[in-house]
Amino acid sequence: MPLYRLALCLALLAAPALAETPLVKLQTGDAGRAWLGVGKLLFGQDEFCTGALVADDLVLTAAHCLFDKATAERYPVTEMQFLDGWRNGRAEAYRGVRAAVIYPGYVFGTPDQSIRVSRDLALLQLDQPIRLPKVQPFPMAPAPGRNAQVAVVSYAETRSEAPSLQQVCQVLAQQDEMLVLDCDVDFGASGAPIFVIEPAGPAVVSVISAKAEANGQKVALASAVADPLAALQAELAAELASVSPRGKVGVLVGGGALGAGGAKLIKPSP
Repeated sequence: MPLYRLALCLALLAAPALAETPLVKLQTGDAGRAWLGVGKLLFGQDEFCTGALVADDLVLTAAHCLFDKATAERYPVTEMQFLDGWRNGRAEAYRGVRAAVIYPGYVFGTPDQSIRVSRDLALLQLDQPIRLPKVQPFPMAPAPGRNAQVAVVSYAETRSEAPSLQQVCQVLAQQDEMLVLDCDVDFGASGAPIFVIEPAGPAVVSVISAKAEANGQKVALASAVADPLAALQAELAAELASVSPRGKVGVLVGGGALGAGGAKLIKPSP
């Protein structure tokens, strides 16, 4: 997860007072029941991000998570794993990744901060759907406006063994197609879903891209793309069609469940 320093007007951060809630670790099954569609994404040998199910075989996360920061090369899908609901050494489901696409126009490592954040979205298709009664994919909702209250569920370097929930944080501003939020995030929270709480339950509006500082205040950054899932699904369809005329690929070797000790949960993605 990159760290940026933003030049924001003080007026942009002069939002109405909000009773933010602290991070709460979802250590028990009861505490985490509503958030079982959030999981840990493993990349390579020891990198991880956070991701969320938006269909029974699709995970939304941040695009920069798909790149090896040392080489700037994409991780092969054979080196990606999704651990749904990972908590204290166990997951609700273990899945490999069949295909992965990034949002159109995203360029890893570009100095253009707006592009790096506003298009920092990726969609992963799992090698098998997750069809468990207690694990429900999250619907998508439009990006929230300034002063909206949102929630975030994330893993991070100091809390990698269970997800944490911040039930209430706030959209402070929108700048250059980025959402600026006062949510509490850290390394490893890249790709963490940002939720609005609707009458039917939580809906994903974006994902965490980076942490930043604005006028001495710690903030989080996310994409303000209005309808990211449609663009990503189109990219995924094109990707699969390029692999096979029928738009299908086989299950990759190395996908599926991890054996005991098969996941190295060491270092978060930057």
